[in-house]
Amino acid sequence: MSAAPLSFSTTLNPSPVTPERRAEIHAAPGFGKFFTDHMVSIDWTDGQGWHDAGLVPYGPIQLDPAAAVLHYAQEIFEGLKAYRHADGSIWTFRPEANAARLAQSARRLALPELSEADFLKSLELLVSTDQEWVPSHEGGESSLYLRPFMYASEVFLGVRPAKQVRYLLIASPVGGYFAGGVKPVSIWLSSTYTRAAAGGTGAAKCGGNYAASLAAQLEAQAHGCEQVCFLDSAKHKWVEELGGMNIYFVRKDGTLVTPPVSGTILEGITRASILALAGEMGLKVEERPISIDEWRADVASGEITEVFACGTAAVITPLGRLSWEGGELEIPTGEVSMKIRQTLLDIQYGRAEDTHGWMHRLV
Repeated sequence: MSAAPLSFSTTLNPSPVTPERRAEIHAAPGFGKFFTDHMVSIDWTDGQGWHDAGLVPYGPIQLDPAAAVLHYAQEIFEGLKAYRHADGSIWTFRPEANAARLAQSARRLALPELSEADFLKSLELLVSTDQEWVPSHEGGESSLYLRPFMYASEVFLGVRPAKQVRYLLIASPVGGYFAGGVKPVSIWLSSTYTRAAAGGTGAAKCGGNYAASLAAQLEAQAHGCEQVCFLDSAKHKWVEELGGMNIYFVRKDGTLVTPPVSGTILEGITRASILALAGEMGLKVEERPISIDEWRADVASGEITEVFACGTAAVITPLGRLSWEGGELEIPTGEVSMKIRQTLLDIQYGRAEDTHGWMHRLV
């Protein structure tokens, strides 16, 4: 039997940001630098379940030095956006999928699952309260980035699932992920590090996966590249994903290829949406393993005409160069990735009909 939906209390921030300051932030928000006046907090205790749900002023959290998350990294998170449409209404994109993925990550990290209803309610409560923080629909690709996360808050130095957990939701107004507009990025092929292994946490959206990718990111930067691409951990042959994005290949015959999700690749929501849209655009879609040798050979021969990465933050970005120890390869750019990108943005910002029922109204 599922638990009854939570009842949320509301405690408003006594010192909200002034409209003038908020306008300054909206003029140059960057990405993840500024945060709204409120956040949502829910506690979980073993034996009691979820409780004390409420909207509270945004601010620092009190964390005991022995909190389990600081020692054993029992933590998960999600990322999605709220978009203001031309009529002033505010929507988000496929939040039910985020709720399902958060629950999947919770199972893998031995954390409690938050119901879809309570997850959606937290989004609606925060965005409706801080709706003035959602940028204008005229602001290019501006939106309100939503970051739900969950962590082990129990004060205990022992390796076991925590008996006290906290869920928080914060929000940040953001501009386009790429300040100078969409441009091809350079990729370093890591031969030193792998992102995930079979049976590991690759399919979970947990902080440890991203922390483990940072050394490879530094390696990429040292070689003049902006992002890193990881291969499989067993054979170091099969392309998996970038540090925080899924990857797609466009072939000359109109086929769109992406590696299959098989436990080591994050099941990206943008990734899944592209699979649906590409078929409607007349592309043949294939989810299959693609080797690094195939990538290099087919770009060189012209069989692969575009390569792009996708994720919530950047939406879609083309890849322009692949570098590795001893060589590099220029990757052509084309129209397919940008056409898919524009189609997706038009749905999210309400400029095109949402035939899939992906959009969820928040305000």
